[in-house]
Amino acid sequence: MTLTFNPERYKELLTAYLPKLIKTEAENEQALAIVEDLMHRERTPEENELYQLLITLIEKFEQEYYQINQQNNPQSMLLFLLEESDESKADLQAVLGSEILVDDILNGNSKINPKLAQKLGDFFHVEASLFVNPLVTAESETL
Repeated sequence: MTLTFNPERYKELLTAYLPKLIKTEAENEQALAIVEDLMHRERTPEENELYQLLITLIEKFEQEYYQINQQNNPQSMLLFLLEESDESKADLQAVLGSEILVDDILNGNSKINPKLAQKLGDFFHVEASLFVNPLVTAESETL
């Protein structure tokens, strides 16, 4: 059975949560709490859309807010999603195909290329762009 997207149900979710651009640490914490709640359940298509929207808003805020300390950090997003999901390092190894690669990525010794980002996005049901450092993408396009 394929679940279909219900615009009315999505509108109800948007009204209940009122997602918007995140501008403060407190708003970020609220969005993170909602994401964590959604992460630990079987999501409807509407909830999954809200989940992806909130992750995108959180990532945008954190990229801008923490830009002084770090550039876009896909490894941090991967660690966060791995920690907050019911998935394990072994599950990542199955997706990416190598224990060494997973260890290198988690330790920051290897960058996540666009192909790996797509695999991770599919695995966690989020946008692949969360795992791609813009500098890596630009470098791979010039090679």
